[in-house]
Amino acid sequence: MCLWRRNSLLTSLLLALSMSTHAQTQSSEEDEDLKAVYGDKLTVSIATGSQKSLRLAPAVTSVITAADIRATGAIDLDQVLEAVAGIHVERFGSAYFPAYVVRGIVSDLNPQILVLQNGVPLTILFQGNKSQLWGGYPLQHIARIEIIRGPGSALYGADAYSGVINIITKNAAETPGTEFGVSTGSYATRDAWIQHGGKWGNLDVAAYLRAGKTAGNNEIITADAQTGFDQVFGTHASLAPGPINSGYDAIDANLELGYEKWRWRTNLIVRDNLGGGSGIASALDPLGKMKSQRLTSDLSWSDAHLGENWGAGFNFSVMQYLQRIPVPLRLFPAGVTFPTGSFPIGMIGAPDTSERQFRLSAYLLYSGWREHHVRIGVGHDDLNLYDTLEYKNFLITSSGLPQPAGDVKAYTGPLAFLQPHRRKIDYLILQDEWQLAPDWSLTAGVRHDRYSDVGSTTNPRLALVWEAAYNLTAKLLYGEAFRAPSFVELYSINNPTQRGNPSIQPETIKTLEAALIWQIRPEAQAKFNLFAFRMKNLIRTVPDAISGSGSAYANTSGQDGRGMEAELNWQASRQLKLSGNYSYQHNIDKATNEDAGYAPHHHLFARADWQFAQDWLASSQFNWVAGRKRTAGDLRPAIADYKTLDFNLRTTAGRWEIAGSIRNLMNVDAREPSFAPGAIPNDIPLPRRNFYLQLMYKM
Repeated sequence: MCLWRRNSLLTSLLLALSMSTHAQTQSSEEDEDLKAVYGDKLTVSIATGSQKSLRLAPAVTSVITAADIRATGAIDLDQVLEAVAGIHVERFGSAYFPAYVVRGIVSDLNPQILVLQNGVPLTILFQGNKSQLWGGYPLQHIARIEIIRGPGSALYGADAYSGVINIITKNAAETPGTEFGVSTGSYATRDAWIQHGGKWGNLDVAAYLRAGKTAGNNEIITADAQTGFDQVFGTHASLAPGPINSGYDAIDANLELGYEKWRWRTNLIVRDNLGGGSGIASALDPLGKMKSQRLTSDLSWSDAHLGENWGAGFNFSVMQYLQRIPVPLRLFPAGVTFPTGSFPIGMIGAPDTSERQFRLSAYLLYSGWREHHVRIGVGHDDLNLYDTLEYKNFLITSSGLPQPAGDVKAYTGPLAFLQPHRRKIDYLILQDEWQLAPDWSLTAGVRHDRYSDVGSTTNPRLALVWEAAYNLTAKLLYGEAFRAPSFVELYSINNPTQRGNPSIQPETIKTLEAALIWQIRPEAQAKFNLFAFRMKNLIRTVPDAISGSGSAYANTSGQDGRGMEAELNWQASRQLKLSGNYSYQHNIDKATNEDAGYAPHHHLFARADWQFAQDWLASSQFNWVAGRKRTAGDLRPAIADYKTLDFNLRTTAGRWEIAGSIRNLMNVDAREPSFAPGAIPNDIPLPRRNFYLQLMYKM
């Protein structure tokens, strides 16, 4: 069915409901008074670049505040995002990587979601994602998280494809004084942190430091890729059954200085001794350890009242990202045998990368035209993967098979996994927010990007927002987005399973959405939206026609998707708050006309917060993940649905705060699907019942 026809019924229903409600509205003065009572108090900047009421934002958006985060008892960003409508955090086996799957859009590197920190992309060039060596993200220093579900390339460019997540850290005003805390929990998890906000002369200062470590989920992988090789070659090399290797050490540091209209931030994220999950090549590796180091610094200035009807701002950021493998990875264990020979100590690989990214952007605001708010933005990115080095004991034959190469040696240049490459991007943004009638606004925007390596792309957006009544808002949205190929997809060499293809082009998506926000009562709000999208030029691995073995990246056909998201938030009483959401998606792979696989068709999340006594808060949350399908040709048994229940208890006593949580209370055997053809045949197990205790002190 045509993309536009899919949402025609939706649009008609929204307009009919809006008009029936609009007919009951009061006079203009009364209407404004009612809006003040019923209106959404939250604002969001991610949708337009400027602060706007959440219900009037020209996108399907969510905001998670620091108070929301504390109430959940979550200890990591992944747990917070799982509670957002339309998002499922799926675990991949390699490095136990958390993939943020939005509206069912999944691929092996999860590059279709753009993750920002204070507006600066965390994307790395090597894989085009937030880094496979992610190792979690702490929560204590987060002020709020703003999320767009749907395309965002008209404002944010590449990779704002299925959605955008902006992590906004606390400034001096949001963390006054000094706070420190410690936590402990299952899997030998330990954390300690301190943060401070205040004045240093004329400077606003916010600082945060955290150190932690965990042994990670140690659930058992019963069979792996080497199990299959053993059956073929008559060997006994597999280490399965064996535990997932998902531990890591973590250091996080933030410093923010503010002076009048200027702000400088610097951030350090280090993940060390990071395990390979179920194996980088889907073969268990209990020994290999990885390290990532991300140092980001940005300077910004903004003035919304530069002159009459004028505003302006700029941002300059630098990111240095290093991937190191201090303990080489065993892609396959000792004794693995291929037709080209055997590896007595295992097939060893240790790919190191070094990246440096410079980003400069500026914008100009103009509101001198009646009922118009115009934004013009320009930018230049200089993204340089300037060094690569690989330690390994194998080479790739002309037929694409690995062959033993003696002792482990360092390789650079054409014998490494990837050579250095550089990408430059110039872009222009135009956006107009037009109040075309008292209750109607139209946001139109377009962004043009010119890449030095993959050509140019132009991505428009249109958003019509109608305040149908003092308590009802309807939105009709259209947007286009793209994802630029990562360097591994373009330039990977000497890889026995996935080789690069310099001729591939960006993925594209066109999305149509319609949404309602209904403030049922001052204390109760419901949201509902439907969406349909069409993806083209999907970048996937296909059999390598040149070598005749292994696979290579290529643009394949496309994918059509549709679905809905419903949310309800109700402050039932002063003591009780109820919230929840349900999401449905159905995506079809156009190459097979079958389900695209992996992502849940149904996802239900519900939460209750009960302040049963002064200074005591009990929270429980329920998560149901269902309807995940295998991809075409994957004949393994169906993936089991799962239901988990979490509980959190929090209390304050003077300056002290104590919180305890139990996750997966019922000890459910929950699993995420492994990729076809099923090198990890029994899928990726999630943690069983686990416990955490936090202690915080506010000075």
